[in-house]
Amino acid sequence: MAIIAQLSDIHLAAGRDGEVDDGSGPVRALRAAVSSLLSLPARPDAVVLTGDLADGGRPAEYARLHALLSPLPMAVYPMPGTHDDRDALRAAFADHPAVAASGDGAAPQAPVQYAADVAGARLVCCDTTVPDEQYGRMDAERLDWLDRTLAEEPARPTVVATHHPPYPIGIRFIDDMGFADPAAFAEVIARHPQVVRIISGSVHRGSVGSLAGTVSTTCPSTYRQLFLDLTQPGRAAVTGEPAGFAVHLVSDDGSATTHFVPTGNYRPLMDVE
Repeated sequence: MAIIAQLSDIHLAAGRDGEVDDGSGPVRALRAAVSSLLSLPARPDAVVLTGDLADGGRPAEYARLHALLSPLPMAVYPMPGTHDDRDALRAAFADHPAVAASGDGAAPQAPVQYAADVAGARLVCCDTTVPDEQYGRMDAERLDWLDRTLAEEPARPTVVATHHPPYPIGIRFIDDMGFADPAAFAEVIARHPQVVRIISGSVHRGSVGSLAGTVSTTCPSTYRQLFLDLTQPGRAAVTGEPAGFAVHLVSDDGSATTHFVPTGNYRPLMDVE
């Protein structure tokens, strides 16, 4: 069984001096998330970061992110969100082979997309970002890449990661800047039944939906959660709910389970007989 942890919407922000304040909320929150992840009785085999890793896409933000993630002994797979700069992200994580390879021979600001093996499962990281836009999209070239990449390993249970969720969330302003043309993405997913889970960020809270018969989830933010207002037009606001992350279990038989974990080192209070 593969265990894949998911951290998302970290939003490390540099100040006016161009540096990231170690006392800032996003830094403290990420440290807590890393500590919580390392306290799990079964450590994940890998960690995927599903976008909005930096708040302004600045090199200093990615450098600090890289350093804050250094206590993690497992492989880390970053991918961009709407707040990220592809080239700055790729440069900061040049020591990660999959990330570096995604830029080999590519033009500036080329999509950061790649696949990786994780304990017998496969993780396929898609780039749904559109430069200078809030919404997401997989254009024809990226969809073709995804189709070919999935076809390479048809028998291996696969998790597909995106920043923008490809299903409606029900929070108006999130859906307004969501995944454009999810039907084309769904057509590709439907051709590859080994995809056992689609995991996304952007929403700043956990949710469960479906696409092309595949369970799809979003992840809590390591920093701030969005207020769950399902009314129309709804209120765009953050809430005091605890930060968190997700843990995905992928079995050899192709089954998958997702857990949402609040940040904090929670210890057993008592054994249950």
